[in-house]
Amino acid sequence: MRLFLVRHAEAAPGDPDELRPLTEGGRAVARALGEKLAGEHPDAVLSSPLLRARETAEQIARAAEIEAEPDERLAPGATADDIKAAIAGRGETVVAVAHQPDCSAIVLELTGRDIPFTAGAVYAVDL
Repeated sequence: MRLFLVRHAEAAPGDPDELRPLTEGGRAVARALGEKLAGEHPDAVLSSPLLRARETAEQIARAAEIEAEPDERLAPGATADDIKAAIAGRGETVVAVAHQPDCSAIVLELTGRDIPFTAGAVYAVDL
């Protein structure tokens, strides 16, 4: 299975945190991610339930012509075990949109690599 772990694109500041939308630039980055990842033919696109992650996932899913699915296990605080549970049985190629510092911690646990995740970054992990 191949996991594409994505940190949500740039979000606007604001409160409450869970309702922060993507900025205009963040939407452009999410669309570009969608175009790139559509070529990987994802079987599923999952996201944290927070708005900025959902908006990022929706752009990716739209490009792949599938539906994005929010999953509580990808909310802030997600672990590698949460990701593995969320993607189990979802197909051979799955995109998961989450948050920082979770993305870096998940990749470190799964691969031993310490990868910095800027907004809109993606990292592929073969499981």
